[in-house]
Amino acid sequence: MTGTAQKVWFITGASRGFGVLTAQQALARGDCVVATARDPQTVLAALGEHPNLLALRLDVKLEAQAVTAVQQALARFGRIDVLVNNAGYGLLGAVEEANAEEVRALYDTNVFGLLNVTRAALPAMRKQGGGHVINLSSVGGYTAFAGWGLYSSTKFAVEGLSEALAMELAPLGIHVTVVEPGFFRTDFLDASSLATTHDRIDAYAATVGAMREFAAGVNHQQPGDPAKLAGALLQLADSAQPPVRLQLGSDTVERVRAKNLSVEAEMAQWLELAVSTDFDTLQKAA
Repeated sequence: MTGTAQKVWFITGASRGFGVLTAQQALARGDCVVATARDPQTVLAALGEHPNLLALRLDVKLEAQAVTAVQQALARFGRIDVLVNNAGYGLLGAVEEANAEEVRALYDTNVFGLLNVTRAALPAMRKQGGGHVINLSSVGGYTAFAGWGLYSSTKFAVEGLSEALAMELAPLGIHVTVVEPGFFRTDFLDASSLATTHDRIDAYAATVGAMREFAAGVNHQQPGDPAKLAGALLQLADSAQPPVRLQLGSDTVERVRAKNLSVEAEMAQWLELAVSTDFDTLQKAA
């Protein structure tokens, strides 16, 4: 489904942040919204009662809950036009500082949870012959930062999954977009959305320690307007030809351009070695 016809949204992590704002704006224009959270009462507290709203319990780490939530959504509204995989959280710390339990927990939500919900929703989209999967990544899913290595690695995974999904689902009429927000003025840097590693290693004070100080100082001073991001998601969902990647925020645009230039420059510097590893017969043919 494209254009401005009424849509059915399925949004994870919909009790706050980007999730609740997207749900509010979708409801305000007449769309139907399945808003999920680990506690559906938090969704109702944020959005209130609405005839087009279905608030459901969903811990994305639990595949059975994802299947049940999708079934409940289909029973109520009959279809899912836009899946917004928004649930997730950050982990701030050096790669060496993060222990196995912290890393597994992060991947369980940010990667495996996204996969649980996507796998649950795709059969309905394939059956109806259309839909749009919107996966929330980050500027950190395209270019890494000291202190955000583990978090970025989950978003790098989401980027790769989204690229492949876009290729697999395009012939079936289903779009996939991975959205890369920069720093937006949400509660992402609060303790409710950001975990920190238990261990701290003094050797990383100049890099990761500095990032911790930066994150604390910039909290609720970020340049991005969350309400405008939610509006951008609605515009994205209405597009007949949506992009595979969408950068949101001038800071993201700047970082993506800088990385692209850096990769091109580094590849040019090492090009001779890069192409020297083919079989000789291939090189002569070229």
